[in-house]
Amino acid sequence: MRKHVLGPAAALAILALPLAACQTDTAAGPATGAAGGAVAGAVIGGPVGAAVGGVAGAAAGGVLSADESTRVRTYIVAQRRPSIRMQEEVMVGQPLPARVRLFPVPRSVGLSSTYSYTVVNGQRVLVDPATREVVEIIP
Repeated sequence: MRKHVLGPAAALAILALPLAACQTDTAAGPATGAAGGAVAGAVIGGPVGAAVGGVAGAAAGGVLSADESTRVRTYIVAQRRPSIRMQEEVMVGQPLPARVRLFPVPRSVGLSSTYSYTVVNGQRVLVDPATREVVEIIP
């Protein structure tokens, strides 16, 4: 039987992500998630834990409140846009290629900022139209 041993960074990532995700203010976004994750990681693993926790916290924090997320999801689903297939994994903070068509989210949806959206690999993706950067993946 093989024994699998996690390295210190992997162990910290596993511990820091649930702690960083426990943020209650989802409207605060990735910056607050990064700060909270860094604190949680530092408590667990010192400076290395702070770095790992900060990344995990930024990934867990979103730009939309729960209410905004529901409105955007409802709008996007009603539009019935086809899903684009991409080899690359869609990740928050990464820009989408120019070949991916973006659709504006109208003001009537009630978001505090201007965003576009698309559907990539079956995932609803909220995008900053100026940079094409993925800001949130809508569940």
